[in-house]
Amino acid sequence: MNPKTFASAADLEEKRVSFDRLSEHAYAYTAEGDPNTGIIIGDDAVMVIDTQATPVMAQDVIRRIREVTDKPIRYVLLSHYHAVRVLGASAYGAEHVIASEDTRDLIVERGEQDKASEIGRFPRLFRNVESVPAGLTWPTMTFRGKMTLWLGSLEVQLLQLGRGHTKGDTVAWLPQEKILFSGDLVEFDATPYAGDAYFQDWPQTLDAIAALQPEKLVPGRGAALQTPAQVQAGLAGTRAFVQDLYESVKAGAARGEDLRTVYEATFARLQPRYGHWVIFNHCMPFDVTRAYDEATTFPDPRIWTAERDRQMWEALEG
Repeated sequence: MNPKTFASAADLEEKRVSFDRLSEHAYAYTAEGDPNTGIIIGDDAVMVIDTQATPVMAQDVIRRIREVTDKPIRYVLLSHYHAVRVLGASAYGAEHVIASEDTRDLIVERGEQDKASEIGRFPRLFRNVESVPAGLTWPTMTFRGKMTLWLGSLEVQLLQLGRGHTKGDTVAWLPQEKILFSGDLVEFDATPYAGDAYFQDWPQTLDAIAALQPEKLVPGRGAALQTPAQVQAGLAGTRAFVQDLYESVKAGAARGEDLRTVYEATFARLQPRYGHWVIFNHCMPFDVTRAYDEATTFPDPRIWTAERDRQMWEALEG
């Protein structure tokens, strides 16, 4: 295998943004596989789901919100904790930043390391990184399991349906409209990042999403899914990738193969089916490393640091 450029360091091309109306109350801000932001507009306030990577980048989300409503942005929801999702939060001036208790625990445990790690991986997404305030993005309100907000007459359910992409994953569900904002539990034509994942739990969590029978879904990356058939395709694609990767890694680990051997075999096995997905080359070393950990000696994800990122990349791609 030829050595690949580290993570997304070579990805410098600007992406075209789409701002799609899913209903009177729901919009999706997407950008060709870059991290998505969801918008819920209630009778009296707006909720933003995942904030973009910097306050400067968040300004484009705000500009588009202001094209459709002048209601105050009162709530920011962190679907989980990854720097690329949360460091733009300050731009919105929201009264409440909401996250699961599990997500807050991850910020306490590894927030600083995650921030340094991700800024190194995604130079384009962290443009104007100097606009990020010092410190971390902290929730002002946390919950366990389920929390219901009423934006006037609009019911918004915040649900922890299980672990998958991280242990803190939260979805936002509009039961009246059957619209779901999944965060990175679901991707569409984009490679799931699984460096902090729970591979054995993730498929069941996707089953719990499917059981809600969403008719529209905003994934963490990729286009908004606007029909039940598209939603099913997004769920099925994410589930297949997670299961195919973990089964390959688990089998190699069971044979006593080292991480690099398992990585090369798994990359070769998955590349024909998934290699065209956004950030495939970026994600695979992190995903296989985490899967190997889970299949061997680390039930919980180890902390990624900027130094560990580079050491792992050199070990697998060098």
